[in-house]
Amino acid sequence: MLPSIGLVITACCLDRLIGDPRWCLHPVQVMGAVIQQLRLGVEAIAGDRPWALRLGGGLITTMVVGGSALAGCMLEQFGLRSPWGLPILVIGLASTLAGQSLRLAVNDVLKPLSVSPPELELARHKLGWIVGRSVDDLMAPELLRAAAETASENAVDGLFAPLFWMLVGAGLWTAGFTFAPGPLALAWSFKAASTLDSMLGYRKGRLRWLGTAGARLDDLMTWLPCRIVMLSLPLVSRPWRLWPELVRAADNEGGHDPSPNAGRSEAIYAHCAEVQLGGRNRYGDRWVEKPLLGAEFPAADVLSVKRIQGLTTRLELLWLLIAAVISWSG
Repeated sequence: MLPSIGLVITACCLDRLIGDPRWCLHPVQVMGAVIQQLRLGVEAIAGDRPWALRLGGGLITTMVVGGSALAGCMLEQFGLRSPWGLPILVIGLASTLAGQSLRLAVNDVLKPLSVSPPELELARHKLGWIVGRSVDDLMAPELLRAAAETASENAVDGLFAPLFWMLVGAGLWTAGFTFAPGPLALAWSFKAASTLDSMLGYRKGRLRWLGTAGARLDDLMTWLPCRIVMLSLPLVSRPWRLWPELVRAADNEGGHDPSPNAGRSEAIYAHCAEVQLGGRNRYGDRWVEKPLLGAEFPAADVLSVKRIQGLTTRLELLWLLIAAVISWSG
């Protein structure tokens, strides 16, 4: 049996090698299908009553997150007892990580912007798959800013937050608690909360009540990983003597964002990659003014987006190195 940290490292390598193959059913697709069916059932019963929708949203959150954790626990126990279960366990762990898929999706936006003249329509089409803002009228500078913001914010949501919970589960196993929820159960729990937030976490219509529980749980499960990224990203970027200044600036600027995590995620990347992020975005017919992050730095370009991606790779390696040293020296 591989040590638990070995399983995590293997899963990270698998994610970087193949990402999320489109021909294979992804656990998030299953979670999404379940959420959609439960939503239809709750809305049919609750109607437009806020209290009933909040109660139904809480039940959906409990069932989806609890069911994901239970499925993860079952696969973990199978993996612990059978050598044939190890490949399945590694694949399940890799499915929670979006490092490679995020890199490829952002690169798909950068490619048409790297030619002369830039292929704006193709870049808008590719960007529309990975952001929630309206992209129809964006020009090259705004497309690049959107790509940089997606690469930074989703590095936390799609990579470091599930990796954090994976490492927590691996730590429990290393400490001898092999019957506790392990790396897969905790990582799938986070992905379930994240999927609930992405599907139901909108402040409009019935979702302003139905999605409350899932959105708050996602914020809660992302809170600590986001702060650890804030503290550790400067260690793989700029001179260490700037660490207090970078962390303080990211916390101050990112704290003006309505999200407790997204603004800080983008802010620490802005200061470590030396790129200006934030500004005015359109979501349908609604304009949202996001806080300006790293105002003293130049606007995003292809190279700065690549710097953000490089920082993500280096930070992932640092986290795994530290986890391995702690695990193998304990």
